[in-house]
Amino acid sequence: MRAIWKGAVSFGLVSIGVKVYSATEEKDIRFHQVHREDGGRIRYKRTCSVCGEEVTYDDIAKGYDIGGGEMVILTDEDFADLPLSTSHAIDVLEFVPAEQVDPILYNKAYFLEPEGTATKPYVLLRDALTDSERVAIVKVALRQREQLATLRVREGVLLLNTMLWPDEIRRPDFGFLDEDLKVRPPELAMASSLIDSMAGEFEPDAFTDDYRAALQEVIDAKVEGREVVQPEEEEAAPAAAVDLMAALKASVERARAARGETPSGGGAEPTPISSARSAKKTTAKKTPAKKAEPAKKTTAKKTAAKKTTAKKTEPAKKAAKKAPARKKSA
Repeated sequence: MRAIWKGAVSFGLVSIGVKVYSATEEKDIRFHQVHREDGGRIRYKRTCSVCGEEVTYDDIAKGYDIGGGEMVILTDEDFADLPLSTSHAIDVLEFVPAEQVDPILYNKAYFLEPEGTATKPYVLLRDALTDSERVAIVKVALRQREQLATLRVREGVLLLNTMLWPDEIRRPDFGFLDEDLKVRPPELAMASSLIDSMAGEFEPDAFTDDYRAALQEVIDAKVEGREVVQPEEEEAAPAAAVDLMAALKASVERARAARGETPSGGGAEPTPISSARSAKKTTAKKTPAKKAEPAKKTTAKKTAAKKTTAKKTEPAKKAAKKAPARKKSA
């Protein structure tokens, strides 16, 4: 790698000399515009739209269109007076929890390498950031503009992430945000079931750029003068479904099949919807039938019979008690 910038991280009164390297690179396959007949490269000339003359880089200035066909021309002297730091310093402003930085703000990543005798303070800042579980908010002047950035640790190296300014983030202005759309609980439950069936641990190496690989195969085949073997066609995506629940259920079963799990019809774990339906059926089976009411009447009859027997028995007992009294009178 080649360093694109040299400077120092200003950490309080500590200055850490560093070299900056691009941490990412694009892997897109690039093409040149050529003449179809002979393969010659197409060249473009820098010409003035007013006089038609070809212009060299030395005669090119920056112009700002203010509208109405008027242009303000800025020279190098105009930019020299701007308050842009030329000290090549990365100034640490504060330390914040990493989760407070919205990922949409991140722009480009750079590795920082300690330079000269700055290795010890570099390692000190790295370990302190790791222990604090925070990121440093910094300001840095890169490519002739001041940028907000973060410093964090990745694989034992300080990583500088340049950020967009808050006013560079667009606000979504879509009509559906003002509509009163409500999702039914069964639909939400099925969607959650689909998410659970597709859950996993993110491993970046498991994903590949299939288009770039196929394009490289075409280029290699052209170079070697052989035919290109067409890859197998992937299963076409289903058409837009009218029934959202049916589409969600089919998606759940498809995701489980891709993982080698048993489909829902073959003993797989029930979804929240199927569990609710099974519970209703089970409750219905356990509910006593109305035919059991005669039993209550029979019990009532038996109780009445007991009461009747008890009433008949009472006079007999009274008669037994009065019997000795008659003997005395005799």
